[in-house]
Amino acid sequence: MSGTKVAFFDVDETLIDIKSMFSFLAFHLADPERYRAAETELTSRAQAGVPREETNRIYYRNFAGMTEASVADNGRKWFARQVARDGFFHAEVVRELRRHQAEGTRIALVSGSFRACLDPVADRVGADHVLCTEPEIVAGRYTGEVLTTVIGKGKATAARALMRRTGARPDECFAYGDHASDLPLLLAVGNAGVVGNDPVLSDHASRSGWTRLLPSAPSGQSTEEITHATR
Repeated sequence: MSGTKVAFFDVDETLIDIKSMFSFLAFHLADPERYRAAETELTSRAQAGVPREETNRIYYRNFAGMTEASVADNGRKWFARQVARDGFFHAEVVRELRRHQAEGTRIALVSGSFRACLDPVADRVGADHVLCTEPEIVAGRYTGEVLTTVIGKGKATAARALMRRTGARPDECFAYGDHASDLPLLLAVGNAGVVGNDPVLSDHASRSGWTRLLPSAPSGQSTEEITHATR
């Protein structure tokens, strides 16, 4: 048997109760009008049928010209504000994560979000890996372009690559998600867990005996179009 096991956790509305990308963008821009304009562009494109990979890329154009250091600093400030409120972390999911850690399993966060949002989350829970969208950075500044997107099937691709690198056997690994778009990730491992009541995942959980965790409790700020843009 492999000595390495990995537990993959989706982040938004699985490990935490909000969509980090949009919560952070509102905080970072600190301008309701600019935020509404950015949100409107993304939702209108999603409603028009623009592929989710493209809407995900459009999001990162909001950071063009900004320094990596300033965005990361705002990420830490955003996280400090969010983690101070009750319910930011889903307690039952965190307990599951801690159980895996106690058993020596590596923890990987998998998200269409980016490191400015995810690194503080990873630091708090002690994650070993962050598999996420990687915006292009040149000379310390975001260009507005994206090198890699990790949404939908991209989550499974990133997870398989990590399992190959670490020598972990997929049948011995774990994955957790809350939305139908997480299904490729959950099917990429031998042990899956569903957070919440997504009908697609619930059906698979019932037929396959997957772990069921508490219903997620989104903050209410997101729409299905924003989901389309970020997963």
